[in-house]
Amino acid sequence: MTPRLASGLWVSAYLTRLRLAEIAAYVTQKGDATAGAVVVKVATLDGQARAFQRSFDLSANARIWVPLTEGAEPDVDALLARQKARDRDLWVIELEDRQGRTLLDQDGLSG
Repeated sequence: MTPRLASGLWVSAYLTRLRLAEIAAYVTQKGDATAGAVVVKVATLDGQARAFQRSFDLSANARIWVPLTEGAEPDVDALLARQKARDRDLWVIELEDRQGRTLLDQDGLSG
């Protein structure tokens, strides 16, 4: 099994990649630096948004990003508020990109 990167380090590297791609990003909840789960929300600036979380794909034996929810931004925000209330170790990173880019499919971020 591949060792997991500490959440805080992963978030820092991800924010750097987003900045280099000129994608606006904000940490709206700082979670546990070592093992906190990460949720990425992308708002497309047209009232819509999507949120992603990491999951384990048993068939591929790998960690992957999967959609948590999508739809009207207030609805996505409401779900994230419930997630934050349940998990104080949760990291939430919010992006703003008209094209909906997250970079989560790129090498080093995808799995």
